[in-house]
Amino acid sequence: MQKVYFISGLGADERAFQFLDLTYCEPVFISWAEPLPNETLQGYAFRLKEQITDANPIVVGLSFGGMLVSEMAKADASLKGIIISSNKTSKEFPAYWRIGKYFPLYRWLPMKPPRNFREYIGRIFGTPDKERSSLLFQLIDDSNPAFIRWAIKVILRWKSETVPANITHIHGNTDLLLPLRYVKADYVIEGGSHFMIVVKSREISRILKKIITGTN
Repeated sequence: MQKVYFISGLGADERAFQFLDLTYCEPVFISWAEPLPNETLQGYAFRLKEQITDANPIVVGLSFGGMLVSEMAKADASLKGIIISSNKTSKEFPAYWRIGKYFPLYRWLPMKPPRNFREYIGRIFGTPDKERSSLLFQLIDDSNPAFIRWAIKVILRWKSETVPANITHIHGNTDLLLPLRYVKADYVIEGGSHFMIVVKSREISRILKKIITGTN
């Protein structure tokens, strides 16, 4: 059975992938490492790649994980990368994201959003019901605030203009965090939000199986 590596979104763990049908492969979930002082997104991606021991690996990255997979794919042509709700280069960020590089307000924002703010967060991520909202906030509550702040910093400072040829991009057309109009996706999920890995898990499962196995 084909081994497939998965890297989750910002500070989240493998629970983000729990609604996917992965019965056709052997999933391996990459663990986050403690960032080194002044480590860049690229440098961190190379360190995480040390957990991938296979030749010609398939690596799936979600959101921030997709950015890390893009850096891995640039450095290793034998790697087959699949990114979901993410971007391949820093050029695919909306212009307003870049403001955060010069005005780093994230340093003072609470990493654990208060309850009266959670409905707004849920709308941004696109969670349609209590079950999926509950999972989203479990992932947020269990994340490491120091890691989140570091990750936001390196995302905003990321400089990458080369689109790797060995990347397949899956994106939703209602993603509010990384709007579709700024990226060039290979597969577009109708009604797919930034949290579509959960909300549109059936459609994404079918696409992943097709890419990974070559069968429908």
